[in-house]
Amino acid sequence: MWANAEWRGGLYARHAPAEAFLEDYAQVFSSVEGNTTFYSGAPRQATVDAWARQAPADFRFCFKLPSELTHERRLLGIKDDLEIFLERLAPLHDRLGPVMVQLPRDFGAEELPQLETLLSNWPQSIPCAVEVRASEFFHKGMAEQQLNRLLITHGVDRVMLDVRPLFSTTAENDPRLYRAQQEKPKRPLHVLSTASSPIIRFIGHFDWSINERYFEPWINCLSLWINQGKTPFLFVHTPDNRQAPQLARHLYSRLAAASSLLDLNEFPGERQNTLF
Repeated sequence: MWANAEWRGGLYARHAPAEAFLEDYAQVFSSVEGNTTFYSGAPRQATVDAWARQAPADFRFCFKLPSELTHERRLLGIKDDLEIFLERLAPLHDRLGPVMVQLPRDFGAEELPQLETLLSNWPQSIPCAVEVRASEFFHKGMAEQQLNRLLITHGVDRVMLDVRPLFSTTAENDPRLYRAQQEKPKRPLHVLSTASSPIIRFIGHFDWSINERYFEPWINCLSLWINQGKTPFLFVHTPDNRQAPQLARHLYSRLAAASSLLDLNEFPGERQNTLF
């Protein structure tokens, strides 16, 4: 996401208006995980037009399919609504990264035919990624094999949710950590790229040494995918997301040192702070 007022004074200037958040965000980071559409559905056309004006050509929006389609209707009878949703995002053109299909925790192997129908009718011009949460897809059994074959067949990436840092300690008396642990599914991490744009959602801890430890193996993995010509996406969260930009920058710097990536630009809010 980018619309977080708590990032003023850091990622954003101290008195930056909300309308300037995306433009400032895009000065530093090259992609964003769009949660807004998951909860609110298709954005208004005027809103999408504004995003298109503010984001540079190399920026990528990775929106989630609305929960009405994935959770309430479970991918059944959504063809017309899917077309409307994707058409609403059309002004973003090449700035549209993989659209994420986040499925419910009880969406299991018996419902894979619904997912296959969706992917069979998915437009070739728009990349797609699928995040499963049902436990049967994490046991390396028949259900997971069926899922992975389906994704490979359609050239769709499987979203990797890395919650290891988040669950590495008990919440004890920290309500923020407790809330985050209740919201996120505790599932094993299976690292694989089934298409050309692997997506990692790294759910960090307040303790940065814990984040460092769990991120270390990702450096070689991401570097390998980059060298293979793939375009990985790394989205970073913290339990309350207040320090998510700082953690994202720190982890990126570790990867950049190993992969010869360009440094990120300075945060607009920090640049402003040095002037006073």
